[in-house]
Amino acid sequence: MNQPAIVKPCHEKTYQQGQVYCQYDSNEISSLAPEMLDSEYWQQKNAIVGSAQGRGTTWFIADENSFGILQNWVLRHYYRGGLIGKVINDQYLFTGMKNTRSAREFSLLKSMRAAGLPAPKPVAFRVIRKGLFYRADLLSSRIENADDLVGILSKNTINDALWQEIGKVIKAFHQQRIYHHDLNAHNILIDDKNKVWLIDFDQGEQRENKLKWPEDNLARLLRSFRKESVRVPNFQWQEKNWQALLNGYQS
Repeated sequence: MNQPAIVKPCHEKTYQQGQVYCQYDSNEISSLAPEMLDSEYWQQKNAIVGSAQGRGTTWFIADENSFGILQNWVLRHYYRGGLIGKVINDQYLFTGMKNTRSAREFSLLKSMRAAGLPAPKPVAFRVIRKGLFYRADLLSSRIENADDLVGILSKNTINDALWQEIGKVIKAFHQQRIYHHDLNAHNILIDDKNKVWLIDFDQGEQRENKLKWPEDNLARLLRSFRKESVRVPNFQWQEKNWQALLNGYQS
């Protein structure tokens, strides 16, 4: 696996006004305004450079800071899935700030970055309370010059060495006890230097290694490849590629 880069520690600051609570890394944002966790704020600045559709819309942002440095970020609002999501699509029961979806993912990203794992940098999160419920948003770094495996495999094959690297990266996360709730082909990125990244850690957590969740993670990923091979035209994946990935995971 590629050697981990030296990571600048997250310097956390908080903002709170009424029912709005934010936490942010002041290395990334010198002074946070809570509206920076709204897509409309960036649209007014013409800083939206793309989006992706999933359960909701994920916004890609490119903005110059006060020093003229271009910052590439991803903004995501948390939405529920399943049947309950059709009723209260973005509201969650509040049981403490540290238990909110955005606070948990921010904290997990911070821990993974500190361990040198290839995951996005946490930039900021916001929680807006209303009665017993809350809504949440997360701002994180965008992996530059990268595409997800579905996008890559819809155009080209990748060699065994890269499949093995994907397996090694997944193993590195598992060795740090990182459970990825939705490990699939969309959440694995490869950049222009062939570095492998994992993204989207909503509902992820650190777990005990004695449980069988690593095997479940891999089984979920295999189902994802098989699903995309049926759904995506000319998807360049075969069962032998899975064995190459496992060879990297087991090495």
